[in-house]
Amino acid sequence: MTKPSDLPSLVGQEVGLSRWITVDQARIDAFARITEDEQFIHVDPERAKSTPFGGTIAHGFLTLSLASTMSYDAVAPLDGMVMGVNYGFDKLRFLAPVPAGSKVRGRFKLLSAEDKGGGRWLLKHELTVEIEGADKPALIAEWLSMQMVNV
Repeated sequence: MTKPSDLPSLVGQEVGLSRWITVDQARIDAFARITEDEQFIHVDPERAKSTPFGGTIAHGFLTLSLASTMSYDAVAPLDGMVMGVNYGFDKLRFLAPVPAGSKVRGRFKLLSAEDKGGGRWLLKHELTVEIEGADKPALIAEWLSMQMVNV
């Protein structure tokens, strides 16, 4: 647990690193079905072999959707937390494809912590989603969340 009063001293620091998560073809196929994005580069391994990717890749939004579970792994909840909600993103860039079968993890750096009063804290984390063994990250984003704590 992190005390809200400690947040200002954590700004600029890495605050967590998640476990590795496997992004296999079954996960990609399920995401394709549920989002109705069944472009062949995601779901047709044979056809995707002829692309510059050399095989199927995860949807960028699939990679991004793993941010929540990465956050639960990596970022300590606030002491007295009632709930947290997504507030949006300031900058979001997909930098490298995630080949089917890859493992990804999230690295979190606290960029800002604004006390909005009434137990509400607006947090901005830099999220870097790393691909195991790759030089470039899959994505980098500035993720905003509103955290509510008991006052």
